[in-house]
Amino acid sequence: MVLYPRSEIGHRVTIHAGTVIGSDGYGYVFDEGRHRKVLQVGNVIVHDDVEIGANAAIDRGALGTTVIGQGTKIDNLVHIAHNVVLGRHCLVMGQVGFAGSTRLGDYSVVASQSGIAGHLKLGNQVVIGAKSGVMRDIADGGRVLGIPAAPDKQAKRQMIAVQQLPELIRRLRQLEN
Repeated sequence: MVLYPRSEIGHRVTIHAGTVIGSDGYGYVFDEGRHRKVLQVGNVIVHDDVEIGANAAIDRGALGTTVIGQGTKIDNLVHIAHNVVLGRHCLVMGQVGFAGSTRLGDYSVVASQSGIAGHLKLGNQVVIGAKSGVMRDIADGGRVLGIPAAPDKQAKRQMIAVQQLPELIRRLRQLEN
C-alpha cells in the first residue's frame, strides 16, 4: 500500500495490498502542440469504517479533495479519479472506474466493471448494474444499467428486444416471400 502525503485516513479503515491513495490525478492541457501535465495539489480524505480492496487507486484532488465517505466499501481494482466524492455507506464493486469530479450519493451501489463519466451527480440510493456506462446524472433512487446506462426497466426491455431480432427477421423474410 502506498499513502501519499496530505492523505487523511479515518479510524477503523482497512486498506488491502497494492492500493495507492493520493497519487496524481490524470490532468493535462494541450499547449504549444503537446500535452502538459496540470499539477494536482489537492488531497484525499478517507472517513471512518471504510474498506478499500487490493490494487485500488484513489487520486488526490486537482485543487480540492477526493472524499471516500464513512462506511463505504470499495472492492479490488477500482479507480477513483481526482475530486470524486463517494457518499456514506456505498458499495463499489471490482473494476469500477470513476472519472474526475463525479459525486455519488449515500447508500449507493455500483456493480462490477461499470464506468462512470466525469462531472456527474449520482443521487442517494442509486443502483448501477454491472458493466454499465454512466454518461448522465442519476436522480435519488435511480436504478440504471447498460451502455449507455438507461433506467433498468427500459434497458431490460431493450436487451430482450435485441435477443428477439434474429427470429423477427426470419419471420419478416417469410412474410415477404
